[in-house]
Amino acid sequence: FSPYPEEYTGDEKMFICEYCLKYMRKYKTLCRHSLKCTNKSPPGVQIYAENDLSMFEVDGRDHKIYCQNLCLLSKLFLDHKTLYYDVDPFLFYVLCERDEANRHHIVGYFSKEKQSQENYNLACILTFPPYQRKGYGKFLMSVS
Repeated sequence: FSPYPEEYTGDEKMFICEYCLKYMRKYKTLCRHSLKCTNKSPPGVQIYAENDLSMFEVDGRDHKIYCQNLCLLSKLFLDHKTLYYDVDPFLFYVLCERDEANRHHIVGYFSKEKQSQENYNLACILTFPPYQRKGYGKFLMSVS
C-alpha cells in the first residue's frame, strides 16, 4: 500500500528530497529540485545538538507540507500509521545526523499530540531503515 497520491503509485520508483521531503516521479526532476532547494535541515527549531546529532522540533501547524510529507514517507515503513494530512495538532521531533557541510540527514522522528486527554501523547516513533540498529531508536525513546 502506498499512501502517496495515485499518480505517484504506478511507477517503479519515486524520488524524495531528503531535506524538504518533496516527492517526485522522475530522477531528473529531483536533480533540478536539488539545485533550487535551500533547505539543508528540517524546518522548525533546533532543540538539541551534540557531536554529529541534531534534533528539530517541527510544529505541524506551522510546517504543514513538511509534516504531511514526513507522515507519507513514514507510512511506507509503518503498517499501523493512519495520520497523513491532519498534522496541525502534532509536534514532530526530527533526529538528524549532521555532516561536515552542516547538512542534516533525517535518521528518524517521533510525534506527539500537543494536547492529549489521556496524558499519553506519543503518537508515532520511527527510525528509518538505513539507520536502524545504531541506537537511534533508544535515543528517540529516551527523549520522547
